[in-house]
Amino acid sequence: DGRKPANPAFWWVNDEGEEVKWSFEELGFLSRKAANVLSEACGLQRGDRVIAVLPRVPEWWLLNVACMRAGIVLIPGTSQLTAKDISYRLQASKAKCFITSDTLAPAVESVLPGCQSLKSQLIVGKGSRDGWLNLQELL
Repeated sequence: DGRKPANPAFWWVNDEGEEVKWSFEELGFLSRKAANVLSEACGLQRGDRVIAVLPRVPEWWLLNVACMRAGIVLIPGTSQLTAKDISYRLQASKAKCFITSDTLAPAVESVLPGCQSLKSQLIVGKGSRDGWLNLQELL
């Protein structure tokens, strides 16, 4: 039809050359689904706080947009946090959900007994752990 293809809303490339491209329509659709996962599966409401400790994967940006859509406060963290750092952030923020990768989940699990506010844990990636929801499966 002679029209130029639209620029992607999101374009991610890793060190191995793998690409993820989302159009504005796809980003909107996926972020609405992710917002529903946070609201329904994780039981979060507007104003609730979520800590996300993730490497820079596409889901990092997807969850940022999803939190904005749902009115959820996203607290980012670096993957270099220790269990002590995670415990402090959970207790100080009173976060209700923790989002991380399966490789970082053990550090969170080690401090769970001291975190009464935490209601759900969400894993980003292909791995699974007992007591954790998996974002890919829920999307």
